[in-house]
Amino acid sequence: MAPRYSLLTVHAHPDDETISTGGVMSRYALAGHRVTCVTCTGGEHGEIVVPELDTPENHARLAEIRAEELRRALERLGPVESRSLGYVDSGMMGTPENDGPDSFWQADVDEATGRLVRIVREVRPEVIVGYNAYGGYGHPDHIRAAQVAVLAFERAGDPAWYPEQVADGLTPWQPRKRYESVMDLTRRVEIGQLLQERGVRSWLLPDPEETPEAREAREAQMARMAAAMGPKTTSVDITGQMDRKLDALREHVTQLASDSFFLALTADEWRRFQPTEDFTLSESRAPVRIPEDDLFAGLASET
Repeated sequence: MAPRYSLLTVHAHPDDETISTGGVMSRYALAGHRVTCVTCTGGEHGEIVVPELDTPENHARLAEIRAEELRRALERLGPVESRSLGYVDSGMMGTPENDGPDSFWQADVDEATGRLVRIVREVRPEVIVGYNAYGGYGHPDHIRAAQVAVLAFERAGDPAWYPEQVADGLTPWQPRKRYESVMDLTRRVEIGQLLQERGVRSWLLPDPEETPEAREAREAQMARMAAAMGPKTTSVDITGQMDRKLDALREHVTQLASDSFFLALTADEWRRFQPTEDFTLSESRAPVRIPEDDLFAGLASET
């Protein structure tokens, strides 16, 4: 009988989980592994992209709405457990929400890490997946989520950290591997051109109507994103999960319009353009051979 492992993914807001790791969560959950999705904030300060839903009433209860969207999305992916760190969305840098005392960005990092360590010690994952140090694209909640994922990997196995948890009966647990998500941009132009032909605007290609200042800012942002990404060490085939992933994305109704970048392509087109979800293996305490095609590669040799 094949070994069963535990995978934990760490995400900033509802919808991030499906965008970057929906395929691997579905693949491993359906194969019988334990998969836990940790969402750090409620996404209270996100936009609502559907005009008829973009009302003051819905913004006032956006955390509740997005929690339900998350529940439905994970149900689409398979038997994925959901946990929350319980912080408030930080908004973007320089906004009033970013200064909010309950925001994730203003949280004490040690305390926030302790919340994640408690979950790690409870579900005992061999593998943790998070973001790179730039959070993928610079959102403060993504940056903070990346930080606590790194620290939780380092601290969860050390009984000197958060001894009150040990006193409560939680045994220290050391995960074996930590990954960061990689956004593969190698076919960016090809995808962008197809979207343009369909009248869909995306950040993949220059917008003919954007100002020189906007173009310069967009290109600078993409350069920062590319610089922050680590090498692609691990590519996991998700072609068999693509329909589930797109179904899960469609559940995030307030965040992803039906003609958005992610949903404007069919499952077969995504299988052609992006058949894998990709990662950088950032830390490993198990023997590895790069490149990998499995987040659990190398773990069986330890048993």
